[in-house]
Amino acid sequence: MSHQGNTHSPAPQGKWWQAGTTPDYRFTLANERTFLAWIRTALALMAGAVGIEQFSPQLSSAGLRITISLILLIAAACMGYFAWRRWRSNEYAMRLGTSLPYTRLLVSLGGLMMLLASLLGVLLWQAQP
Repeated sequence: MSHQGNTHSPAPQGKWWQAGTTPDYRFTLANERTFLAWIRTALALMAGAVGIEQFSPQLSSAGLRITISLILLIAAACMGYFAWRRWRSNEYAMRLGTSLPYTRLLVSLGGLMMLLASLLGVLLWQAQP
């Protein structure tokens, strides 16, 4: 029962993991690997926040370093949460045999990377003697 034009699965009700049929394990494991990739990215963002705050006090003002670190930490926390939501909605769609839901997170993540690259550029520019 595939809904080709459907871009969103219905919201999970009750014990969503018991809905529909168990998907092929290869797809479930691929979905889990994608989840883990998002978690690794969140961990990298957290490591970047710690690195900027702890290992670059001479590069720029404390305000800019803290701002960049906080943006990285907030982004990491959001990525952890949205990774779980994405994993769950993909798993639910596979169980129901519907299309995988579209996510705008990739566009948001790209925009965040552009913002952070700009702020890091300012941080490095201010470090010039």
